[in-house]
Order: sequence, then C-alpha cells, then structure tokens
Amino acid sequence: MVPIWTRKVAIRPSSKPVVTFFSSDPNPSARPLPTSIVVRSLSAEPLASCHGFGMPRERSPVKTARYLLDEMPVPDFRTCNQRIRAHTSGRDYQASLSVFVRMLGARLRPDGFALAAVVKSAAALRVAGHARAVHGFAVKAGFAGIVAVQKAMIDMYAGFGALRDACQVFEEVGHRDSVTWNVLLTGYARTGLSEDAMRLFHSMHGCGVEGVKPTAVTIAVILPVIAKLNVLKTGQGVHAYVIKIGLDTDTLVGNALVSMYAKCGSIIDDAHKVFSLISSKDTVSWNSLIGGYSQCGLFAEAFRLFSRMVSMNFLPNDTTLVTVLPICAFTEGGWHRGNEFHCYILRHGLDVQLSICNSLLTHYSKVGDMKRAEYIFGRLDSWDLVTWNTMIAGYAINGWTSKALDLLQQLLIGSTKPDSVTFLSILPVCAQLYDVEGGRKIHGYVIRQNLLCQETSLGNAIVDFYGRCGDIVDALQTFRGINKKDIISWNTMLSACINNEQLEKFADLLTQMICEGIQPDSVTILSVLRASTTYGIRKVREAHAYSFRAGFVSHITVGNAILDAYAKCGSTEGAHRTFLNLTGRNVITGNTMISGYLKHGRSEDAEMVFGQMCEKDLTTWNLMVQAYAQNDCSDLAFTLFHQLQSEGMRPDALSIMSILPACARLASPCLVRQCHGYVIRTSLYDIHLEGALLDSYSKCGSLDDAYKLFQASPKKDLVTFTAMLGGYAMHGLAEEAIRVFSDMLEAHVKPDHVIMTAVLSACSHAGLIDVGWRLFKSTIEIHGIRPTMEHYACMVDLLARRGQLIEAYEFILDMPCEANANVWGTLLGACKIHKEVEIGRMVADHLFDAEAENIGNYVVMSNIYAADGRWEGVEQVRRLMKTRDLKKPAGCSWLEVSMKRHVFVAGDLSHPQRTFIYSTLRTLDQLMKEPMERICIRAN
Repeated sequence: MVPIWTRKVAIRPSSKPVVTFFSSDPNPSARPLPTSIVVRSLSAEPLASCHGFGMPRERSPVKTARYLLDEMPVPDFRTCNQRIRAHTSGRDYQASLSVFVRMLGARLRPDGFALAAVVKSAAALRVAGHARAVHGFAVKAGFAGIVAVQKAMIDMYAGFGALRDACQVFEEVGHRDSVTWNVLLTGYARTGLSEDAMRLFHSMHGCGVEGVKPTAVTIAVILPVIAKLNVLKTGQGVHAYVIKIGLDTDTLVGNALVSMYAKCGSIIDDAHKVFSLISSKDTVSWNSLIGGYSQCGLFAEAFRLFSRMVSMNFLPNDTTLVTVLPICAFTEGGWHRGNEFHCYILRHGLDVQLSICNSLLTHYSKVGDMKRAEYIFGRLDSWDLVTWNTMIAGYAINGWTSKALDLLQQLLIGSTKPDSVTFLSILPVCAQLYDVEGGRKIHGYVIRQNLLCQETSLGNAIVDFYGRCGDIVDALQTFRGINKKDIISWNTMLSACINNEQLEKFADLLTQMICEGIQPDSVTILSVLRASTTYGIRKVREAHAYSFRAGFVSHITVGNAILDAYAKCGSTEGAHRTFLNLTGRNVITGNTMISGYLKHGRSEDAEMVFGQMCEKDLTTWNLMVQAYAQNDCSDLAFTLFHQLQSEGMRPDALSIMSILPACARLASPCLVRQCHGYVIRTSLYDIHLEGALLDSYSKCGSLDDAYKLFQASPKKDLVTFTAMLGGYAMHGLAEEAIRVFSDMLEAHVKPDHVIMTAVLSACSHAGLIDVGWRLFKSTIEIHGIRPTMEHYACMVDLLARRGQLIEAYEFILDMPCEANANVWGTLLGACKIHKEVEIGRMVADHLFDAEAENIGNYVVMSNIYAADGRWEGVEQVRRLMKTRDLKKPAGCSWLEVSMKRHVFVAGDLSHPQRTFIYSTLRTLDQLMKEPMERICIRAN
C-alpha cells in the first residue's frame, strides 16, 4: 500500500503554529529521521507560502502541474535529492524546500549535496526560521561535518548578516580550503564590515595551510573592500601578490583591479595600465574603466573610451548605459549625445528596464530638458523610489519648484514611501520659496518615521532649511535633536547663525563644539572668517593664525576667504601679504584681490593683478569692465568688453550691467540699443538688468525707448518702477513720474526711500509744492519710511525753486538731524538763482565747514557776490580759495560723430584735428559777424 501523507496544523495557545505530520501507513520507511526538528521549527505561515503547502488562489499552468506533482506519492530518496538540486539550480527555492519537507515527512534521508542545496534555498528565501531549522536538522542528523553543507551554512548565515554564527560554523570546519575562506570573506564584504574583511584576508594569506591561498575569487572580493577603505597602498600590495601568482592577466581579477584603482583616484597611472594587461577583456572590463574615468570627472576621456569599446565590437550592456548616460550633461553637445543613447535604447528595446529609464531621467534633468523627462516618466509602467527621487530632484534643480512639490505629494499618497534622498532634494526648494509651513510639514513627517529620524544628513538638511528661512530658533532645536551629530551638523548650524547675524549664538556654539572634542575643519574656518569680519581686523588675524597653525591655509578656499576677510576689513596690505604667500592660486583668488582693491580705490593694483592672471573667467572681466565704467574710463571699459568676447566668452547679465554706465556716460542711445538687442537675442531676462536698461535710456535722453521697455516688462517690480520714474524725474516730467508712482501703488508694490527721493525730485523740478508736501508727509505716515537726507534736500529744493528761501532755511534748521552738505548746497544754488546774498552768505558758512575741499561751493558764492556787485565779497572768497590751495577745474564737453567720441577741454590743444576745427570756428564766427555789420550799415 502506498502511504498517503496528509498535513495537520496544531496551534498551541502560547507558541507559534507548529506543523506535525501523520502517516496513514503503519509501517513507515526504514531509517527514521528526527523530522520534528525541522517541522516544529517552521511556522505554518511561511510554510504555506512554500510550494506544495496550500493551493494558491491564482496559479499558472506550470505551477498548477507542479502542485499536482507534489500531491502525488513521494518517490524514493534519490529522486527527491535530484529534484531538490534541480529546483535549487533553477532558483525555484520554494519548491526545493517543499520537497525537502515532504521527504522528512516520508522519513527519507537526503544526501549531503541535496542538504547543501536546501540550505542555499533557505538562505535565498530570506526566512531565518527556515535556516536555523535546517541547521538543527543537519547537526542532529550527522550532516554537520560534511564540507558542502558547512560551506552552504557559512554562506547562509553571512547572507543573513549573522556573522557570529557563520564564524562558529567556519571554526567547526576540519579542513578549510580556499573556497571556505572565500565564502566567509564574501559575507564580511557583503555586510560592509570592511576592516574585519581585511583582517580575515590577512589571516587566510598567513594561515600556512598547504593548498590554501588567495584565489581569483578572493582577490575579486577583497579589492572592492580596499576601494571602500580607500587604502591605495594596500591595493598596490595585493596587486603585487596578483602579479607574483600570475593572476594579473585574469579577467575577473583585472576587472576588480581596474575598479579598485579608479575608486582610489589612480585612474590614469594604474587603472589604465591594468586594463591594457587584461588578456581577455569583456564588457565588465570596459565598464570598470569607463566608470573610473566618470568618477574622476574625466568625462571626455570616458566618452572616448566608450567609442573605442563600441569600435572593437563590444556591445554596451545595461551597466554601460547606466554609467555613460548621466555624464552626457557634462560634455559638449551633451543633449545630443544623450539623445543618441536614447535612440539606441529604443532600437534595442531596452526602454522597458527601469534602471536605464532612471538614467535617462537623470540625463534629461541635468541638461534641463524636463519636458522629455516628463514624457519618459509618464510612459513607465512602474516606478521605484529612484524614479520618483530623480524626477523630484530634476524639477528642483531646474527651478520647477511647484511641480517638485506636487510630485512629492503624489509620492506620499501612493504606496512607495520616500526616503532621505527624497527630502534632501525637496528641502532646498522649500527654502528657496521661503515656504516655512511646507518645510515644517516635511519635518513633522520625518519625526514620525523612526528610520528617517536617525538619518544625520536629513537632520542637517532640516537645520539648513530653517537657517535659510531665518527661523534660527527651530534650526537650533532641530540641531539639538540630532542624535549623532557630525562635523557637517555643526558647520550647518554655525552657518545658519552667521546668515541670520546671530553672532553670540555662533560664538557659544563654536565654544561648545570645541569643548566636545570636535575639531574644526576647513568649512568651520570659512564660517569663522565670515564672523570675524564683523568684529574687526583683530579677529580676522586670529582666525588667520589658527588656520595657519591647523594647516588650513593650504586649502585654496580658506586662503581665498582670508583674502576676502582682510579686504572687507579695509586691510588691503594684509590681503596683499596673504596673496603673495598663497600657494595654488586659482581664478577666485585673483577675483577676490581685484574686488578688494577696487572697493578701496586701488585700481592700479587691481589692473596689476588682472594682468598677472594666467586664467580669467567671466567674473574677472566683469569686475574690470565695471571698474573702468565707474571710474570714467569708458574707452578702456569698451576695449575690455570687446576683448572678453574675442576670448570666446559670452557676456552675461552682469557684463551688460557693467558696461551700461559707460554707455550712459557717453549719452549714446545707440550703444544702449546694442546692449538691449544682445539681451533680447540671448534671452538674458533679469529684473535688475531691465532696470539698468531703463536707467541708461533715460540718462541718454531716450525716454520713448525707456517707456517701450517699461510697458513690455511682463513683471514690474520696485526696481522697474524706480528706473522709469527716475527717468521722468530726471527730465522734469513730473506729471508722468507721479502717474508711474500711482500705478506702482495700485500694483501693490511697496515704495522704498529711493523711489520716494525720485518722485519728490520730480515735484521739486516742476514746482509742485502741494503735491510734494503731501508725498513727503506720506513717507512716514502711510509708507512707514524714515526720511533721509535726500528727501530733506528735495523739500529744500522744492521750496527754494519757488523763491521761498527763508522757509527753506528755517526748514533746514528744524530738521530732526543735522543737515549735510547736499542739503546746504541745494539751498546755496537757489540763492544764486534768486540773487539772495544774505541767506547765501549764511548757507556758505555752513558749507565751507562741511565741505572745505569742494571748490564748487566757493565758485557759487563768488558768483552770488559778483551778481550783486559786492566785489569785496568776491575778493574775500578768492583769498579763501587761495589759502586752501583750491583751483577751479577746466570746463569739459564732448560730442559723438560717426560712433567716435570727441572731447574738448578749455585751453587744451591736444585734439588731432584742432587746426581744421579752429579754422572752421573762425569761418563760422566770420559768417555770424557779417549779417550784424550789414544791419549796422543799413541803420546808419
């Protein structure tokens, strides 16, 4: 009679469900086995998921046939052993375990190889209960000493991360061969215990057992560990051993060596040489070298290597595409290269693989083509977390902030849960939008997730978010809640304090950091240098001294920050000494020195540094163009502006804003139009650049062009309104200026002191006293702006232009603060117009004290005396000028003919065409006199 085996599940109240087996055959098979060791250790739930225990609800025809086969009577133990090994080889681990359990129920004994296959299946199913049950069976059934089973046990425990159990089995192995060592070594490497893996490798190498030595597999396992530890010398030692035992041409070892050298940064010297020695290169060999070049930032070389790989008939695989696609954006014509890869992927039907699609999303995000990225994202059948994170990060880095937040909302609604990478991408978006409420919601979500709370990097990002939004209290609270603070945590909090001008908290935190034994790094020093500029030059020197003692001065970023700190404190000499002693200067070093020199009026020194710089970027050229334009050196400014373009650089918005003052100084609307045309052609939309163009058109007298630009502006802000209103005010068009001001208020744009100065100036030029007084009062009462000296000067000018000089003088005396030279000078000019000598004399006394070196005040007062015939007063002013060694500068005028500027100074005979010019002037003078002589003759 063939025994029919059934299953019965007995559930005990105080334990997990236990599976027991009962036979209908009173004479079971010989060689009884302790089946309860296994069956009592396996819970009903995981066994039910194994093949042969319970019919699934939906089953394919193949699985249904296998289920029916399992329900058939159990064959002999040889057939079962073969079936177990076959199932395991075919990766049908559930079926393998099912046959094993049924064998135990039939009291059939598996052989050692079958049991090793069972162990492998238990490990693959990732069910720890199954694994330990099988181990218990192996021990009690006498299989524990079989080498194949022991190796499988070591691999199984290592796969679960139970390295203590794996080591225990390893110690029980009688004869450990290289494979046994490799299995345990692989477990350490896989678990991330790199230092333990290195110790085990050294133990294997020095065990002294005959026949036990590192093999190609050993080398392939240990080299990634060395790369992770970044110990190049150790890797070179292993390489020497590889050469000694003759494995240097082995493909597996060669690939591992290439990858190790690449990750340790020795791509050209070592990785490429090892690659050339590999006798039988495969696609993995090429991928390792291409990936190495990519990791070292040598993107052009990586592409050349990829082209060489394809030319040698090596077809790129998934890893190749995933490696090459993300670096397309960093090369010239990156979008087109990525598009070619996309076409290749479509032709070969690889667009169904999620890893490749994720790489495509990364590429299009980096090149800014989010429309194409959206198209790929929308066509995917499924998304993993990498897909979501890539799209969110792509939206964030390309400025599509609202879409990034919307996509995060969709992710939170779905079944896929975000990780720290998700929030590391989205938090900067919230900071950029000053969306404090949105950031707090993210913070709340993180707090509710235990795993996310333990992420130090995420805590640092939240601290940075609060710091950028100005919420220093929440930033400090979040910082204190980080369990494992690293140096980045402290640096982020210190930077937040500096950005929010919390210098006392900054000092306290820095002291606390040092007391806790955390040594500052170069980033910490950058924050300290920023803070020291507030305290003065003494603190800058202290920070410089500490940086020198700690060896941070050799870091170019720290050196540049020291230069900048000295320059901001006005110590250009200190900056110059540091500059001379600084090694490894770069473009930023030169730019910092040029900026510092220009800020303190040392343009010659700035020119010297500019001339000595071997490498210049666009910032360098912009600084010098701006310096020349602002220091009345328009010709040099235009020369440099053309030279930077001849160097192959494209002017940016700052370049145009730097050259526009030179165009305005020449009063050349043609030059301003050229700049405007360039802005339109290159799509350099910038609200500040728009304001600069408006101001330049106005200064050149081209108000029509200014108004057209103002009307075409899609988004008018305070800068735009100020530029347009200032242009009208400059030309005395008060009504138009007041209309622009009214339009601004209707657009709910809040005025500042600059635009209030402009509109008051317009009223003063037009003599609109009532309107001017009303606007002046609204400055405080409505707009909450404290009047400045410019506002008071406008009101003095408003009164003085209407001849109310006494009222203007009394207004100055009643000011809540002492009037400056600008206010007194405004009244003195009005006294000249209205020939008011006495008030002018009192005003001049104030001016001669406030601006003793300004010769214009003396000239105006002298003219006031002369107009009233008070020659003694004129003589008195001239004696005062002579005593103070003041001389009146020569008058200057210029005009532009055929795009060339001609300058004329009184008494100057340096113009190359002066002979022709003076001859023409004499002719014109003669022609003007002839009609007058004829008129006189006729009258006689």
